[in-house]
Amino acid sequence: MRAFGLTDRGAVRPENQDSYRILIKSDLLLAVVCDGMGGAAAGATASDIACSVFMACCEEKLHAGADIKDVMRAAVEEANRAVYERAQSDLTCSGMGTTLTALCVRGRDVYAVNVGDSRIYAADENGIRMMTKDHSVVEWMVQRGELSSEQAKHYPGKNMITRAVGTDPEVECDVFESRRSASDQYLLCSDGLSNLLGDQELLFEMVHGGNPETCCRRLLEIAMNRGAPDNVTAVLVCD
Repeated sequence: MRAFGLTDRGAVRPENQDSYRILIKSDLLLAVVCDGMGGAAAGATASDIACSVFMACCEEKLHAGADIKDVMRAAVEEANRAVYERAQSDLTCSGMGTTLTALCVRGRDVYAVNVGDSRIYAADENGIRMMTKDHSVVEWMVQRGELSSEQAKHYPGKNMITRAVGTDPEVECDVFESRRSASDQYLLCSDGLSNLLGDQELLFEMVHGGNPETCCRRLLEIAMNRGAPDNVTAVLVCD
């Protein structure tokens, strides 16, 4: 497995509140993307803590025979506890939180976990699909039939999330499981990228964009050319 990631503050924001981590160890690949909130220093702190604690917890517990879904859930809980405790003990971090989306690949088994609206896409030559489900106000409205998927793309306040890591003592995450083929690729990204590129554009870049580094840099270039009003983070995983 190969992976490459990058993160950028974008063209408008004065600071970058996104973070990511990648771990490749034997037949195991683990990647996580977090998009912080709560002010310049606090948002960056939240995403950095969440990424670091999540990865450390997974690396410690993902031994042979471990249930990967249980490990990822536990790692999200540890990340939530760490961010929440920092927010409670440091006035400069009061109210901070972060999204968290992570991918674990072991052999042909693929697992994803998500809190918030950072996403994971799976793509091959036949198409693209979201592995994760946004925890956002607009997604809730779409599920209730109050908005169409197309209306949701332009709805005011579309970035308001309904779940976050670190804002409460406990957090609920969603876990997804699938099997992969050799042609499957996976993109983890913050909403600074997914808000600017449609599914078919992402599919084209993932399938035809070259190696992971070239593809990620191309995605960032497209986002920057479109004004990049938010931080942009992308991690691409493939064979």
